[in-house]
Amino acid sequence: MKIISLSGESVVGISASRKFRFIALIVALAALTSTHTALAARRHHAAAKAEAPDEETGSSTSSTALGAYSEACVLEPVTGTVIFESNDHAPWPTASLAKMMLMLIVAEKIHDGSLKLTDNITTSRKAAEMGGSQVYLKEGETFSLDDMMKAVVVHSANDASVAVAEYIAGSTESFVVMMNQQAAKLGMKDSHYYSANGLPPAKGEQPDIASAYDQAILARELLKYPDVIRWASIDTAPFRAGTFILRNTNHMVRTYPGCDGLKTGFYDKAGFNVVATAKRNDLRLIAVVLGSQHKLTNFKEASEMLSQGFLNYEMHPVAKKGAPISQSVAVTNADTNSIKPVWGGDAGVFVKRGDQKNAIKVDYNLPPSIAAPIKAGQQIGTANVTEGGKPITTIALLAPSDVARSTSLTKRLLSIF
Repeated sequence: MKIISLSGESVVGISASRKFRFIALIVALAALTSTHTALAARRHHAAAKAEAPDEETGSSTSSTALGAYSEACVLEPVTGTVIFESNDHAPWPTASLAKMMLMLIVAEKIHDGSLKLTDNITTSRKAAEMGGSQVYLKEGETFSLDDMMKAVVVHSANDASVAVAEYIAGSTESFVVMMNQQAAKLGMKDSHYYSANGLPPAKGEQPDIASAYDQAILARELLKYPDVIRWASIDTAPFRAGTFILRNTNHMVRTYPGCDGLKTGFYDKAGFNVVATAKRNDLRLIAVVLGSQHKLTNFKEASEMLSQGFLNYEMHPVAKKGAPISQSVAVTNADTNSIKPVWGGDAGVFVKRGDQKNAIKVDYNLPPSIAAPIKAGQQIGTANVTEGGKPITTIALLAPSDVARSTSLTKRLLSIF
């Protein structure tokens, strides 16, 4: 007898239908499990790549750092005075701030003539395989050292960093030895380098580390080289004949008045790191902020630290190169009776605003007279600058112009007696 369900279907039909649906359910579950596994694999692959993100387009947050930052330091580079510090001697993962040491080695070698900006750098296979921030160098592709350094400093390119390191030292391993030697020379006691570019360490490897204070010391050294500021102050620049645009990962060169460098660094465990420098009037400051959770927080904190520094401190001018001092020196055996020496260089005293009148003193060390002939630029004496009795600097005092020997017989006779 055929049994009809309330829906009008037969019970036999329902049984067969249930079997079909059960089989379909098993197939669907199998497919879902397979899809879930594939998605998990994709997520794992994506997470592995995220360990070395592009600094400009990567995540805007870090899951590691706590608070606004983990450590910070503000330093005045002429005197080396630290005006703000927070946990600034704790080693911290540098991320791409490691490239600052590469920048210094390159700048020094350009200065001593062992490297030229026009040197051609050829990309190795290893360099071409670098991930994270890159300019997508191909094996065998060649660029000038100047172009490679723009890619390193502006875009934080890991591939260009490896290419330059290999060109200088033959291998990244040998270059890392040079980096650590230079760190020791500068007294960077809280630092150690394991890579030329600051990429996250692979399993079993160690991260590059440096404290906020050490980063400030390194930045202070970098400021001695004009090429570094030229590279670091670039906002955007063409690369590979304009087919790729370098965009500075340091947003502060666009957003903070007077900022002209220096470098950023990021990966998840390091957080967002920045070493920023700016100059206003005669005062330059360096701010280091390490381990921020958010990219914008990192720049905001560095900007506020610099602003507070410029608000509360100044470089009080004491000497201007080529300007005459207030004292004169007698000249003998010449038609000119005396000359006013000029400053041989610029000098200032780093003070808190309002304190510039407190015990800044200049003592001149000059002879009572000097005999002609005198050459322009000839050193006549020195000036010692002190603040509160503490020596600040010594500046040469120079002859402002040539002074010829007198042709007057009377003057010559008087000089004898």
